[in-house]
Amino acid sequence: MLRSDLNLTMLCDFYELTMGNGYFESGLKDQVTYFDVFYRNVPDNGGFAIAAGLEQVIEYIENLHFSDEDIAYLRGRNLFSEGFLDYLRDFRFTGDIYAVPEGTPVFPKEPILTVRATAIQAQLIETFLLLSLNHQSLIATKANRVVRAAQGRTVLEFGSRRAQGADGAILGARAAYIGGCNGTACTISDQLYGVYAGGTMAHSWIQMFDSQYEAFKTYCQLYPHGATLLVDTYNTLKSGVPDAIRAFNEVLKPLGITDCGIRLDSGDMAYLTRMARKMLDDAGWTGCKISVSNALDEYLVQDLLRQGACIDMFGVGERLITARSEPVFGGVYKLAAVEDEAGNLIPKIKISENVGKITNPHFKKLYRFYGNNTGKAIADYLCVYDETVDDSQTLRIFDPDAPWKTKTVYNFTAKELQVPIFKAGKLVYKLPTLEEIRTYCMQQIDTLWDEVKRFDNPHVYYVDLSQKLWDIRYNLLKGCGE
Repeated sequence: MLRSDLNLTMLCDFYELTMGNGYFESGLKDQVTYFDVFYRNVPDNGGFAIAAGLEQVIEYIENLHFSDEDIAYLRGRNLFSEGFLDYLRDFRFTGDIYAVPEGTPVFPKEPILTVRATAIQAQLIETFLLLSLNHQSLIATKANRVVRAAQGRTVLEFGSRRAQGADGAILGARAAYIGGCNGTACTISDQLYGVYAGGTMAHSWIQMFDSQYEAFKTYCQLYPHGATLLVDTYNTLKSGVPDAIRAFNEVLKPLGITDCGIRLDSGDMAYLTRMARKMLDDAGWTGCKISVSNALDEYLVQDLLRQGACIDMFGVGERLITARSEPVFGGVYKLAAVEDEAGNLIPKIKISENVGKITNPHFKKLYRFYGNNTGKAIADYLCVYDETVDDSQTLRIFDPDAPWKTKTVYNFTAKELQVPIFKAGKLVYKLPTLEEIRTYCMQQIDTLWDEVKRFDNPHVYYVDLSQKLWDIRYNLLKGCGE
């Protein structure tokens, strides 16, 4: 377990410190820079991702400092100048940060977060920004895929014991809630973030009693409201469901309680839930909910429902909390511009023989266009920071990597997606509650066309450049080739 007093300022890649020392010694410590956080490919070949993790970035930025212990460690490496170590002793973040709010659907190559800060400050925060945004965006995205597959049925996150470490479990539950899960099995996530924690029993509860019926009856007596009984410890249809019905009849029925459930954790879920539903209905327990768990993901959930499974709730564990099918989000942190001594912006670009790795330069604005007649998102639009969009006009936009692909947009409303988070080191953003983030996320996903939300071969959503930004990018690429 990590120490509770651990200073996360030191959670950085070592090269960020060696570069910081280099900037300091080279006279570049006060050079103002602009960095973008963006990702290149949607996990699971999906149509979009969900931004999450900003609240933890804010907490980190507000607590940035180097302790005496940190300075002593760095001095012991015999790599850093005393001037640089003195600089770190008074280190605080004094720059600007802009970001899309948590819960926003985001697309490849558009800035999720932008940092404007001096070179050393901007470089030192790279690792934590990426790990926070990458992890929670990944889990929120995966959770939303599962939730959409469930078609309105309850989905709970059940993955703590399979998560990669404590933070993976705690913050993973938070991200899963943003993505649409209704709750978690992780108690501390409820305590810290208000992600509703719930649960029933393990097989060991049943095994502790002389009979399965006695285990069920005792549980119903202890927790008569919302009692959910695990019916597959021995034989689901021969004894599990019948013993559950008997316990419901003898304990809950005399109390007038009809709110109850059963859970299956193994077997042919489609067949067993159909049979269990009939048995429960025939016994008069038509309101009894059926929940299932056991290595589920969006494709298994989708298939079960296609096969006529009678399921009210899904408990999804390891394949959600680890995003097992594609466990890396792949967000990157790239320099986009610097300021000269007069405050003029100089755009910067990274090129590559891999076209997908060529960056979009300059300090940018990110807009989303919504159709006035549908309310649906039409396209996202990247432009230079000093440009504005007149949504009363018709725009012709194009894919920067395939400029022959064009799209005409009209009768739309343009919304700027990034909002100020820090200005001159001061927090200017009012943090929403987790419930507000989740609600916002669901609202924004509703603005996406169903074609974008397909699991397989989704429609490629347009993320396009203004003519001015495209010209800057083209000229930089042309200059690099000369």
